Amino acid sequence: MRPFFIVSPVAALCAAGSAFFVGAFLGGPWSAPAGAATSPVAPASFPQIRFEQYTLPNGLRVVLAPDARKEAPPVIAVNVTYDVGSRSERPGRSGFAHLFEHMMFQGSENVAKTEHIRLVQSNGGSMNGTTNQDRTNFFEALPANQLELGLFLEADRMRALDISQDNLDNQRQVVEEEKRQSYDNRPYGHTYEALLDEAYQGFPYKHTTIGSMADLDAASLDDVRQFHHVFYEPNNAVLTVTGRYDGDKAKALVARYFGPIPQGAPVPRTTFAEPAAPPGERRRTLQDPLARQPQYLAGYVAVSGTDPDFYALSLLGDILSSGKTSRLYQALVEKDLATGVGAGMNENLGPGLFTVEAALPPHADVAPVEAILDAEIARIGVDGVSADDLQIAQAQERVGEISGLQTALGRASRLGLYAVLFHDPNRVNTLLPRLQAVTAADVQRVARKYLVPANRSVVITLPAAAAAPAPVVVPVPVAAPAGSAQ
Repeated sequence: MRPFFIVSPVAALCAAGSAFFVGAFLGGPWSAPAGAATSPVAPASFPQIRFEQYTLPNGLRVVLAPDARKEAPPVIAVNVTYDVGSRSERPGRSGFAHLFEHMMFQGSENVAKTEHIRLVQSNGGSMNGTTNQDRTNFFEALPANQLELGLFLEADRMRALDISQDNLDNQRQVVEEEKRQSYDNRPYGHTYEALLDEAYQGFPYKHTTIGSMADLDAASLDDVRQFHHVFYEPNNAVLTVTGRYDGDKAKALVARYFGPIPQGAPVPRTTFAEPAAPPGERRRTLQDPLARQPQYLAGYVAVSGTDPDFYALSLLGDILSSGKTSRLYQALVEKDLATGVGAGMNENLGPGLFTVEAALPPHADVAPVEAILDAEIARIGVDGVSADDLQIAQAQERVGEISGLQTALGRASRLGLYAVLFHDPNRVNTLLPRLQAVTAADVQRVARKYLVPANRSVVITLPAAAAAPAPVVVPVPVAAPAGSAQ
């Protein structure tokens, strides 16, 4: 299960039966890639997305996944994923990756400021960009007859983005306002920031994606241009195109618009310098004047998304907190000891966090809730999980993963993510079989190995006590001296 942060909620996964999705999309984009060997962990019971991948002479990796079904909706998605995130930043220069999420919409050589958005929306499409620790992506969802528009727009800003002082000053102010709205003036806005700072020793994952406003204020135009020159080049990106289109036509358009972009210099890779042995438990308590309920948030530094233990940890998160029959829901929410619970494994390039959290009723004591959380985790380590628990968790993952691939945009984003992070777009086809191969013994083993207090960072957020009202000074009339005029 992907982490469910009470401080930053994500949409709940659909709980409907997965058999419909598997049966409905076998064939078309859901069959095995043409000419590709079927993975030994990808049995026919799992849908397979057809795709073709190749690399342009300038280093741009291209993944094409046309939907050839007659009933396919007439839409396409263009997604460019850059191999840059907050992990790519250095001390004193944080927030640059997120800043460029904004800068990339400020115009390029042939597209004026805001024209990118206007062109997409006036043609019935939508677009956006997102940044996280590991990657930045930009995408358009458009009617099928606007494939060329989407490719042109992405190529133009990859080739000739307008990085001017005016644009930098403007977007720096936008980012600072975003931080005020999403972090500084929001309940629990600094909770996850504190958890990252406690959990990680190395800088790549120790800071938030939005970064430091002091760093952004201190950044010069040359600093920002240099960051862009290093990371936003074709040899550090993956272009994915999905939906209803002709593959040969798409290849010609990709070559036309992206082919002439010069290749950049080799890109420095992130080094994750986390200690091999757990450094011991770290704890922090925050007093939040905007919070109305106590919150418990723990993070266990675990593994990369490429590690075999990732799959068992993902299912462990489901067993602990996915649905009303989950361990933590039954132990805490059903007994009115918590108003919400969550647990899950982050899918990262480097060592990701397994998080456990609970929101408590107002004025509740955190200690008893933490004791129950620890007891439920320890119980899995000692007693394991049942076959039914494991099958339910695997079904939840199956539904969630396949639901996320129903749209052209969902497929484009996932293919780009896996191509950039793991150099393996076929992970979109092998993830579910690998989850299905996890055993109850695997789940028990990873609970014992990773979810131990010595590997844990805990942040407890408490509502700040209301400031005492200032004393009211009531003037006391002074008696007039005897004999004075009244």
